Amino acid sequence: MTNRSTIDKLIEMRLTSMADAFRNQFNNPEFKEVPFEDRFGMLVDIEYSNRKNNRLKRLIHNAGFDQPDANIMDVNYTSGRKLNKNLINRLATCEYISEHRNLFVTGATGCGKTYMACAFGMEACKRYFTTRYVRLPDLLIDLEIARAEGNYRKVMAKYANPLVLILDEWLLLKPTEVEQKDIFELLHRRRKKSSTIFCSQYGFEEWYDQLDGDDSPLADAIIDRIAHDSYRINITSIDAEHDISMRDVTRVNSHKRFPHYRTDGFPSAGFAVLPQRNIH
Repeated sequence: MTNRSTIDKLIEMRLTSMADAFRNQFNNPEFKEVPFEDRFGMLVDIEYSNRKNNRLKRLIHNAGFDQPDANIMDVNYTSGRKLNKNLINRLATCEYISEHRNLFVTGATGCGKTYMACAFGMEACKRYFTTRYVRLPDLLIDLEIARAEGNYRKVMAKYANPLVLILDEWLLLKPTEVEQKDIFELLHRRRKKSSTIFCSQYGFEEWYDQLDGDDSPLADAIIDRIAHDSYRINITSIDAEHDISMRDVTRVNSHKRFPHYRTDGFPSAGFAVLPQRNIH
């Protein structure tokens, strides 16, 4: 009766994993020889581990990754691709997030930008950093609707607050004046407080023109808020004539766990990785 009451109380306190483990201990005669301190430690460990696992699942779910199976460990460095393994491993430690530095991932359509960004996002989740993935066009539409419905601040906070924000299709289309104001407001709120991963078909040197350059009063301000001390990953094709689009790879290998990889385990393009401070 006492054990039943204990289990009920654990469940009421939402310690369900501990309750299940306690029930298993009670029903297993082998645990009678285990000291109380050890048995109690096992119960705490089980509850702690399950809570951490559930938290990780929520972070990954809430991030809304376009490619939730992306894994930085599946980048293969034995191919004839130009990969800066040291920098990729350093970024995988998420040190740049603690330093509030940004990451630029650029390259042609289908080269693997989204996969790489989502892989870094997954690493952030594993370290319990709040993360969110969104296409810039969708974000701008979301803010436009929020402005009309009167909940602009709430929606802006949804994108400004995560410690890691992945902006896919960055500047794919030239933003309007109103959209530039939204972009500026978002980046201003995130500056020196969080990290943003920008995925773009355009190289960094082209972003100013995508923001209308000298004709826009916000172009300089936007670039200034993201460029300082950031890292750059420029994904380039080694053999453009024979390179396979990541979309084609996905269709061919749809049965695989990581469809964006060829059967040999390599992405369709090489990764040329350089931190911004080393680029002139």
